[in-house]
Amino acid sequence: MRNTLGDLNNHLFAQLERLGDEELTGEKLEAEINRARAVMGVASKIIDTGALVLEAQRFVDDKLNADAQLPKMLEGGN
Repeated sequence: MRNTLGDLNNHLFAQLERLGDEELTGEKLEAEINRARAVMGVASKIIDTGALVLEAQRFVDDKLNADAQLPKMLEGGN
């Protein structure tokens, strides 16, 4: 199975719909909120990893360019 960012987007919207269910109350609502926090944490890591991969690919694409700038995280400065 191969997941995509589109799949992640669909999953996040499904989670949002579950949180918007007005029939959820008490313990069921609290459990759904905890589930949403867990989903959000995993989704954030997936998005961060995707951004890092994209930045790395841009760097590779520019490696033959003598005027290329290092990504800020690799400059070594503050």
